[in-house]
Amino acid sequence: MHTARQWIEHFRNNLRYHRINWDLEPAISPRETAVILRSMQAWQLGETSDGHNLLRAVTQYARQHNDPDYITAMTLFIREEQKHGENLGKYLDLIGQPRIKKDWGDTLFRKVRGFNTSMEIWTLAVITVESAAQIYYQALKDATYCVLLKQICRDILIDEACHITFQTERMGIIFEQKSTFGKMICAQLYRCFFFGTALTVWIGHHRLLKAGGNTYKGYMRKMYFKYIKTLYRITHPQHMPQAAFI
Repeated sequence: MHTARQWIEHFRNNLRYHRINWDLEPAISPRETAVILRSMQAWQLGETSDGHNLLRAVTQYARQHNDPDYITAMTLFIREEQKHGENLGKYLDLIGQPRIKKDWGDTLFRKVRGFNTSMEIWTLAVITVESAAQIYYQALKDATYCVLLKQICRDILIDEACHITFQTERMGIIFEQKSTFGKMICAQLYRCFFFGTALTVWIGHHRLLKAGGNTYKGYMRKMYFKYIKTLYRITHPQHMPQAAFI
């Protein structure tokens, strides 16, 4: 378990790494573009949130728990997410494709976020979306021969692995503060939300996910294993084999 101060150090150090060679020319084929463009535009839009609503919930939570470092850590986390959106947007600019302003999936999630002030729900949503994002960016990486786009995806995948750990640790803290009955109820709600969101991502991005080598069954299986390693690990630690904690 890391402290918020340790996460601040991690995020600041990670900002120093530049894993993308922007001197490379984008080399995406018309066939690849036809398959992945719309999905990439929609995902790029989803990565461009200013984080205002999330920071509002974070600030309220941090004040209640006397943890001001958590605000700084989350601010740096949001900055890293915005970097992902900007890098995808820069790639779209380079290949002469527009950054879209509206998408049904993004609109849905933004409306939900706008009404939410619960740190628990925010953390649940981030864990779920970041888990799907790992599969998404691996699929995007595998769906193209463009070296520049592959580097962008690789950079994001490196960041996302730590993002999930960061959020999962916080969810563990939140979950442990609940009553036994509250834990029972929330464990079921977490599961429903996780797999409901996974299905929504598949509906919106199945064409790209398939281009990256995923079937529906394979995609949901990957999401199942990510659920076990994150939320189920928190809600049912007594059922986890010791190897799962390594």
